[in-house]
Amino acid sequence: MPRFQIFSGFTLVGYSDLELGDAPMGVAAGEFLPTDAYLAIQPAVIAARTGSQMHLSLTARSATGLVLPAQGGVHILDYSSELGTTGLEVSVMGIGYPLYEDLFPEHVAAYRSQWGSS
Repeated sequence: MPRFQIFSGFTLVGYSDLELGDAPMGVAAGEFLPTDAYLAIQPAVIAARTGSQMHLSLTARSATGLVLPAQGGVHILDYSSELGTTGLEVSVMGIGYPLYEDLFPEHVAAYRSQWGSS
């Protein structure tokens, strides 16, 4: 089961492992696995693909219930009508340090290994 829950307001709309990251920017992203409740907001997500999704009140939570403090917000990209189930992604942007490193040590390690630093 994926580790992070994605909410719109108080409604669980999906999950993600947030398996991708940009450590210096504090961004975690990954495949978005929607719940049935996602269907209620899907048209609004698609309409706001390239704009703000603040009106959807999206948040990401860890398995322990911690709301990730995403200074840049949470954004769902939905290209499922064009790409099928592989066309869904979620990004959680602007997670500060040291929390980012605590939650995503593998992202930080991958970044450091690019530059040969430890």
